[in-house]
Formats: sequence, structure tokens, C-alpha cells
Amino acid sequence: MRTFSLTTDSVADRNWTLQAIGPVPQQWSELAVEPIPATVPGEVHTDLLAVGRIPDPFDGDNETLLQWIGRTDWRYRLEFDWEPGTENRHDLVAEGLDTFATVTLNGAEIARTANQHRSYRFDVSTVLRPGRNELVIDFAAPATAAEEAEAALGALPVSYSHPYNAVRKMASSYGWDWGPDLAGAGIWKPIRIESWQTVRLASVRPLASVEAGTGILQVEVGLEWESAQAPVTLATEIAGQLVSAEVSAGTPTTALRVEVPDVEVWWPRGYGDQPLYPVAVRLSKGERAIDRFDARVGFRNIAISITPDQRGAGFAITVNDQPVYVKGYNWIPDDAFLTRLDADRYRTSINQAYESGANLLRVWGGGIYESNYFYNVCDELGILVWQDFLFACAAYSEAEPLWSEVEAEARQAITRLSAHPSLAVWNGNNENIWGYIAWGWRPQLHGLTWGNGYYRDLLPKLVTQLDPRTSYSAASPYSFTDYLHPNDEHNGTMHIWDVWNQVDYTTYADYQPRFVSEFGFQGPPAWSTLTSVVHDRPLDPFGPQMLVHQKAGDGNLKLERGLGDHLPHWATEPQIAIDDWHWLTQLNQARAVRFGIEHFRSLAGDHETAINTGAVVWQLNDNWPVISWAAVDYAGIRKPLWHALRAVFADRLLTVQGPNLIAHNDSDDAWTGQLLITRRSTGEGTPVLAEQRVSLQVAPRTAGTIALDATITSPDSLDSEFIQARIDDTVAYGYFAEDTTTVLLAPEKAYQATATMTADGYQVTVTAHALVKDLAIFPDRLDPAARVDSGLITLVAGESHTFTITGAEDLDEQQLTTRPVLRSVNDSVAS
Repeated sequence: MRTFSLTTDSVADRNWTLQAIGPVPQQWSELAVEPIPATVPGEVHTDLLAVGRIPDPFDGDNETLLQWIGRTDWRYRLEFDWEPGTENRHDLVAEGLDTFATVTLNGAEIARTANQHRSYRFDVSTVLRPGRNELVIDFAAPATAAEEAEAALGALPVSYSHPYNAVRKMASSYGWDWGPDLAGAGIWKPIRIESWQTVRLASVRPLASVEAGTGILQVEVGLEWESAQAPVTLATEIAGQLVSAEVSAGTPTTALRVEVPDVEVWWPRGYGDQPLYPVAVRLSKGERAIDRFDARVGFRNIAISITPDQRGAGFAITVNDQPVYVKGYNWIPDDAFLTRLDADRYRTSINQAYESGANLLRVWGGGIYESNYFYNVCDELGILVWQDFLFACAAYSEAEPLWSEVEAEARQAITRLSAHPSLAVWNGNNENIWGYIAWGWRPQLHGLTWGNGYYRDLLPKLVTQLDPRTSYSAASPYSFTDYLHPNDEHNGTMHIWDVWNQVDYTTYADYQPRFVSEFGFQGPPAWSTLTSVVHDRPLDPFGPQMLVHQKAGDGNLKLERGLGDHLPHWATEPQIAIDDWHWLTQLNQARAVRFGIEHFRSLAGDHETAINTGAVVWQLNDNWPVISWAAVDYAGIRKPLWHALRAVFADRLLTVQGPNLIAHNDSDDAWTGQLLITRRSTGEGTPVLAEQRVSLQVAPRTAGTIALDATITSPDSLDSEFIQARIDDTVAYGYFAEDTTTVLLAPEKAYQATATMTADGYQVTVTAHALVKDLAIFPDRLDPAARVDSGLITLVAGESHTFTITGAEDLDEQQLTTRPVLRSVNDSVAS
């Protein structure tokens, strides 16, 4: 096979241009007259930004200013020289067109497309010509096209202002409660001409599993024949094993089975290693190579267990028959402009999850089937992947042309992703069955279909046919039976959103969920990230640009209400104490999610008695600078939430839960040692007022309960005492009062801080003289490139902690040791 790339960087004379061919506001009318240079893969917004024709869409209120882009038609045009070889068949292969495209080659219309989530292959043998060729791809305005599709299909319930549910385009590109409304167009994946003859590998699914210690590789192959005159040879090689077979001319599908004795088994992180085996699939005719496919596989068995018990029916992911306690994140597209993502960006972002202790990422259904980069990194790091099909928070028509588009994209996605050992779950949709049951959709439907046929019929059939080794769930949340509410805490998976939306975060403790696949709490991004795009003067939580970067309904009111009695309110006179608003809402976000996970992990029990088997936080990442639920902001800066999650995602966790201390041992080794539990004063010296010693013995992958002595749980003063439990480097704290009434010494009395320059940056060492609660440092306030290694550190008298700061030079050492750079609860509540 001969490949002729049509991407921008392949050959110098392949110069793509972009031009507006639809309605354009007067301010940008020159775009309808004069084409601009374009990058492929690329997008309209990024192309216009690259040549300075538009301002940064993320800055200020430019999102509103640029809404016209989504209501304008656009043309990508390329002239290229091409010469034929000996092949008979020539295909134009477009891996991704976003979205409503008309493809014309040398004046002949080749195709019309309407699905961002699938690739296309068009036979252009009769149109392509030697020498100069012209390729034109016209994209219809995405906002207008969605409205036209809705008019044709019938209006159905949808969660946001655009009818994204009527089209197969990334739903969140039309705006979400954390993302901008910047729906655009473009050739967002590679495009090329493939020339071939005889036969090609149309699809390859190398499905790896384990049987009694032997690796089984079942290679399922689809073939497309250009001429079916003679047989060809199909061969597969892996781990020194070579299997081949003759394939008769015209055969559409075939399979090879390879056995790998004494295989090294793939495990998720924390459970074992991640050996990956290169696999090669070759087509040949005699000595002539025809086509090839290369991948990496990992041998493992993954299943979902929904075995009924006395409480209902749990939801547990098992790998190689080992139940895995899930500590995960929901993943959204890592940039609103997808073509800005590359291998390094994916690895960096996934490492944020890995380094916090996570073992699962859920690819959420309002985004995309992710880049191969994403799944490859997850394979290497042992991060399980829960993959949603792309349906989210809306009713979806099952009428044509949508049904056929869904089937085509699902077939391609399952085929492409089935090789990855990290793939653990296929999930039908995000919240749509819940929406049908509980969000008032049924009266609005008037008998129209709403997506049930996809989730209960089409998708499970395709998974069974194409990736039978991977389990399927119809939805998230889901109770795995028709006779229960889909968001029932006793069965299956659950989303918890009354916290954040309506009630205090301590409500998490009222739930005993089997598996939480979505929950979270908001907080602002890093100061430097926020102020890079919000320019209100003075800064105010309800300033006009601030609210552009807060997409959740009443989001900043909920941030304020969410403080409850937990943390003090910031000053509002003579003006808003914006530094305190930023710190306290970030801290409250971390506190809320940490509270939830500690409660969920306290329900882990053992394999036989476990109530809860995991939690997936909403969300890991942002796709632009925004106030959101993310643990890591768009600039890659870890919010206090991330540091809280690293603590509660640790393999070994202590947590004070009422009159008990829970020890959750999510490791392969028994947790033994001397546990010291003390009741202490918050004041100078943090003296010990009561003591309890316990010989801790917790078996692997289980949790133990230690009843606290009455001397520990009965303080003399509710507002000036606390509990500390410690075994080796693992420590837990319990408090008798909220911070709004707790007595803490002011920073100048509670600790001493010093900053020292190092070869790589700075170190800030804090030594406590009394209780110092949730100490954090924010060096990005001095330099946006600065990063710190730790956060939310609690110290008692005599203890020290050193923060290591990298990525910045020439920071003011005095500023590094004082507010607003160095913060703690002490500086917010001490009088």
C-alpha cells in the first residue's frame, strides 16, 4: 500500500487555505474575500487565531464575540500534485471531518458527511488524476446544521441551548456547564490518499485474554478486495509465536488464534505490572507484502460483577478475577480545540491522574472517542478505561439518518479500541436513562424515540459481536434491571449531585453507594490561570468576565453557599476580599470531595462484605480556563483538590468516621504495626490530652474498624481539641468543631516559614509551634510557570514540612512565606 499524506507538514507545496463561504459579520468580511493559510489537521478557530484574524476565544468575553463562527460555512481548499504508481485502487481517507462536510475532488462531489466521530474512505480512482489536483471540503455552519437536524428529527429534551443531540458532533463543543460554546469546523484528523491493489486489511481486532496461564490472542480480520483472483496469506506474530493461514480470494472476514504459554499478565496500577506485547498482522502474496497492522496488547481478563446480595446488587470491576477498588476520575476533552492536543499533552494530563494515585479514567459521553495517544498511555501506566459511547444528558432520536450514523461510529470505535488492555467498560450513555425516568422527559417526547434502542439493543449487540471480552453497561448511573430507579444507591452505579446543587457536602455520609461513577464539587482554577482570562477591575465573584468563566447555573452562588459552617466567609467591605474568596472556595472544594471519598472508602469492607467498591470524581481536567469541578486546571496547575485526592487515593488510608477509625488497606500486603491515637489541644505545643494505642492488623484489600476510646471522643473543649491517628507515615485527623468555631493560633504564632533558593527553584520550610491546618502554597501567584510538589499539609507542634517549588526563577522569598502565596486555615479563622 502506498500512502500520500495531505497534511500541512508533509510536503511544502501542500498549502491548505481557509475561507468563509457563509454569512460573515462586517467586522470580519475580508474572510469571505481573501483565503487565509490553514493547518491540517486543524480547526477554523485555531486557523483564524494563528493569523491574527480573531482574538483569543478563551480571553474575557471573546466567546460571545465569536459566536458567528459557528453560524458561518467554511471552505478548506488544497491544490496538490500526485502521480500514479502500479496500484489500481486509490482511496481518499479522512480520519476525522468536523462535521457537516461536502467533499469535492477536481470538481466532482465525492461525498457528504455528518459525523465527527467516524472516519471515511472514498474511492477516488476515477477522479484523481496525474499532476495537479484540487481538493475542496466545505463545512456547513455547525450551530445552524444542528438546528436544521433537530427540525427534521423532531425536538427532544436536551440539557443546553443547542440541539447537540440531533447531530453526531462532540456535544460539549456546543457549550457545557464547564466548557465554552465554540462549536466550529475543520479537518481535525489526518487526511491522505491510499493506493493499493488486490486486498487490504479493512479492520483488525487483536483480542487478548488469559486461559489457565496461557495467553490467547484471537485476531479478527476484515478484508476488502479490489480484485479477487488468487488466495493470499494472513500471518500473525507475537512473543515469538507465528501463525499463518491461506485466505481464499474474496473472503470478507477471517481469524487467527495464537497461544502464548506462560504469559505475563497485565494488571492495573497497584495490582501488578503492565507487560505489553507487540503484535504484527501481515498480508502477503508470495514474497510480496500487501498490507500490515501493528499494535500492542496486554493479556488480561476484565469483567463487571453485579452479584446480588442482601443490600441489592453491587458493581465491581474485576481484573484477572481480582476485585479492584476503583479510585478514578471522569475525563473530558483536554482542550476545547482538539487539534491542539498532542502526545506530550496527553501523557502529561494522564500522569496527573496517575501521580495522584488513580487507577481509572472514565471517558465521558459528551466528548470524543479519544486519541490513540490516550489509550496507549493508559495501557502503559495501568490506568483502567471506562469508555462511554457518545450520548450525554439528552434524549436521542433513533430515526434515520441518526441510527445509521450511530451504528457506523460505534463499529469503528469498538474495532479501534478493542486491542487495548486498559479498556475495562463500555458504557451506553451518560445520565440519559436517569433523565428519561426522573427529569420529566416522557411528557415532552410525544411518542418519539429517545435513545433506549441504542442503549439496550444496538450497542450491547455490537459490543458482544466485536469486543466480547469487555463488559457493557447500558448507562451511568444504572441499576442493571428494569425494575429499579437507575440512580439507586443500593444497586449498580450512582451519580451524587444533590451535594453541590442543593445540600451540604456532609450529606455524602447519608449515602451508602455501591459504586459512585460521578460526583464532585466546584472550585476556581489557579490564580494565574483565572486572571489570565478574567480582567474585571476590581476582581469580583460576580464580575461580568468572571461569570463568563463560570458556566454552572448559579455556580458562584453555590460556591458561596457551599461554605456552610465549614469555613468563614470572606470580607465584602470595603470591597470583596478576592484573595480569600479564591483560597476558601478552593479549600472547600478539596474538603468536600475528600469528605465524600473518605466516607466511601470507609464502606469498602472486604471482598465478601464490601458495600462500596469505588468512586470516580467529576472531574480530572478542564478544556479552557474556568471555575469548575476539575482537580487540575487548564494550565496544568494542580488545585488543592488534587492534593486532597492524592491523600485519599493512597493505598493505605486512615479516616475518622464518627466514633470509629477506619483503616482501608488497598494493597497486596497486610497492614500491621502500632497505631497511636491521641486527643490534642490546638494551642501552642499541641499537648496530648488522651492517648490510645492499638496493634493494627488489616489484611490485604480489606478495611478494618477500630473503636475509639471514650477518652479520645470526649473532649473537654469542642473548639480547641482534635484527634490525630498515626501509623508510620499515614495520619488522619478528626475535629469536634467546624473551622468557623475552632480556635487556631494566627500564622505568626502557629508556625515559622523560611524560603531558600535551590538549583532547581526554591524550598519553603514550615515548622509548626501549634496546630497548623491545611497549609498550602501558591507560587503561581508570583510566576504562572511555578509548580509546587505538595499541598494541604496539617502539622502539629514540632513537625516541619518542606514545599519544593520548580519551574520559576527570581521569586521574592519574602512573598513565598506570606499570604496570599502561603495560606492555611489559621490565617482565615485566627483572631
